[in-house]
Amino acid sequence: MKELLIVYHTQSGATLQLAHAALDGARSEADCRSLMLPAFEAGADDLRAADGLVLCTPENFGYISGGMKDFFDRTFYAVQAEQLNRACALIISAGNDGSGALRQMQRILRGYPMREVVEPLVLHGPPDPAALLKAYETGAALAAGLALGIF
Repeated sequence: MKELLIVYHTQSGATLQLAHAALDGARSEADCRSLMLPAFEAGADDLRAADGLVLCTPENFGYISGGMKDFFDRTFYAVQAEQLNRACALIISAGNDGSGALRQMQRILRGYPMREVVEPLVLHGPPDPAALLKAYETGAALAAGLALGIF
């Protein structure tokens, strides 16, 4: 069975809502096990065990959150030699335009390397039903792709 890891950081709760929606979507796929962890708790072993990732971060000052940066700092060198080429999706809860946070996430992920297999979501403002649906669909799409062996 494939495993999908959802890593998130939140302070206001908006990104947590999006992560939960992605988790609900992922859990709609019976042939993929899904786990959601806060960025400060997720580590290299969690990353190694996962076949795919959904990374959810708020945009802070035009950049990724400190919690998500901490996750990358703690895992990058620990797994770098393994070249973990995992399927991933990005969800950014943006206060501005989100482009800086997206650019930084994509740049960091190229180093692992990870591959984006779903269009990144850059969502603005508090999550409304449309935003939550997009996050749900992102989780569902990634889990289904993993279960079917597409990713």
